Amino acid sequence: MSALEGSVEFAENPEPRVPCVLLLDTSFSMAGAPIASLNAGLATFRSNLLEDPVATKRVEVAIVTFNSTAEVLQDFVTVDNFEAPVISQLGGATCMCAGVEKGLSLLQQRKALYRQNGIAYYQPWLFVITDGQPTEPAGTIRATSARVKDEETKKKLAFFAIGVEGANMELLRSFSLRPPAKMAGLNFTSLFVWLSASMQRLSASKAGEKTNLPPVDWGTVG
Repeated sequence: MSALEGSVEFAENPEPRVPCVLLLDTSFSMAGAPIASLNAGLATFRSNLLEDPVATKRVEVAIVTFNSTAEVLQDFVTVDNFEAPVISQLGGATCMCAGVEKGLSLLQQRKALYRQNGIAYYQPWLFVITDGQPTEPAGTIRATSARVKDEETKKKLAFFAIGVEGANMELLRSFSLRPPAKMAGLNFTSLFVWLSASMQRLSASKAGEKTNLPPVDWGTVG
């Protein structure tokens, strides 16, 4: 998005923003039932948020997919302009670090636009879902996890790692100050119901104040 487009958008909707980046594993191991369940979950996420008039104007969603490469599937849009994608293109490897780095770059650019246009914003969320582990070199994994933890320590973002069946939970644990969560089966719909409810609570709160999130009923944390 250009600076001019951003100025027009923010002039039309000056509400504070709740930015959320979904980092989605689209490696070959997600083929079949997992990717179908993920697509259904994304549709639920959109429809639930559209029921909340405040969240519709404040929550901004971006989607980054990662397999052998990392790509921006959806740049930031408010929920009223968000169309849940149907993901079908899968790749071989799991370049999760590349996905995280791309998500962090998207956030930096978006926050710069907020500041340029005088738009308040809430602590951003990076929400990664994977059924494997990063296939990048150990040094890359260490560097990316260190960057995430530094951002968390400085309260610049909240990082959530969600492991689908088969995910390396121990490695996911190294990425964040917050413990990862393991999904029960392919419970993507419940996961995205929880995420949409969390976004609604955040968007209705005052920026910077502590918000109690809904209980996790789609898996186990830790």
